Amino acid sequence: MEFISPVDALFLIAESREHPMHVGSLSIFDPPDGTGSEFARRAHATLAADQDFHPMFRKRPARLLGTPQLAWTVDSAVELDYHVQRWALPESGGLDALTEMAAGLHSTLLDRHRPLWEAHLIEGLAGDRVGLYAKMHHALIDGVGAQRLLQRTLSTDPESGTALVPWHLPPSTEHRERAPRRHTLGTRARALLAAAGSASSALRLARTALVEQQLTLPFAAPRTMFNVPIGGARRCAARSWPLDRIRQVKKMTGTTLNDVVLAMSAGALRTYLLEHLALPDKPLIAMVPVSLRPESDDGGSGGNAVAALLCNLATDLPDPAARLAAISSSMHRSKEIYRTLSPVQAVSLSALTLSPLALSLLLPATVALTSPPFNIVISNIPGPREPQYWNGARVAASYPLSIPLDGQAVNITLTSNADSLDIGIVACRRSVPDVARLLDHLESALAELEDTVY
Repeated sequence: MEFISPVDALFLIAESREHPMHVGSLSIFDPPDGTGSEFARRAHATLAADQDFHPMFRKRPARLLGTPQLAWTVDSAVELDYHVQRWALPESGGLDALTEMAAGLHSTLLDRHRPLWEAHLIEGLAGDRVGLYAKMHHALIDGVGAQRLLQRTLSTDPESGTALVPWHLPPSTEHRERAPRRHTLGTRARALLAAAGSASSALRLARTALVEQQLTLPFAAPRTMFNVPIGGARRCAARSWPLDRIRQVKKMTGTTLNDVVLAMSAGALRTYLLEHLALPDKPLIAMVPVSLRPESDDGGSGGNAVAALLCNLATDLPDPAARLAAISSSMHRSKEIYRTLSPVQAVSLSALTLSPLALSLLLPATVALTSPPFNIVISNIPGPREPQYWNGARVAASYPLSIPLDGQAVNITLTSNADSLDIGIVACRRSVPDVARLLDHLESALAELEDTVY
């Protein structure tokens, strides 16, 4: 029996109708001219025909001692007609219509009596394009792992007739060279004993680092209209930007690409809050997840391996150049702190940073009683550097869709896709009105930065 790790179990324990705990991806495929409907038919047939499943795609929570968050069980059979579904937009629609459908699919809970994943093929897009919305429970995999897993189904060859599916992939070199690691009772006990031996020093170092971080970054973020209890319905928004524009700002300012994206987000949030007469005097604080997965990890191991950095978004500064400089400085300080820590210590520091959020997940009433540890999650997931194809169709865009939470009503996640930056925003439908306005403000914020540096 495979026991569920404590971090992964938290996503199961915290899940409710208001808090679906899955990560999603909305991909758009550009088939060869005039073959959209045929590509959709072929794609569905390919997905529905492959009955050979990696164990991760057969896992669901077992009821052990009456508690469904302790261990995984593995189903011997998977009903593909349920997990892989085919849809069509009511009329030829664009990205707005597609994201509206994805928002409805992203709002619903995964069935815990079945393996915790779904894939939805969507036809009827303008330009003969085809969409694919897929989601997996965060207890199974984190965003970086899911992205790497999906990338392994793609090819850089537009003529390749190979069409791999994520649940049946050939083992990578890394996985062929090592035996799969399982959380059995024995390994869990040994891990707990080892952790207990180093917990004191790890927590002491993490506490010291946290104090050092708080000297330059207030842990108590200001309360905003985003830091409220949320409902279960979602609104999604997505758009792509040429990476060259962002690289040019990075080059001219001596910052990183992620710094520029955070500055775009900060500018967009500042304008949005000003529109709603809700901009606080203190700067917003973002939690920026950083993957602890080694480069050789292709996502097949599943689970969660992330650390949490805090970033001052400098939304109190009206000047975009000063805002970018403040963000770059804040990220540099946070990275320096983590650079001195071992992976265990980094997890300990992240646990301390995220503990108020974990408390709000378990006890939602605390959201209204405490200051938020941060105002928003902004996550950057590395994507492919070359154009990617699946069964001859170009991946025109791949928008990550993540998880808003009580006290964190909007989430911004982005990934690179060859020469584009694809940004997906997910928000509580009730708490965050006109979420698509954030896309326009992202464009305005980037244009302001360009005007400043050129």
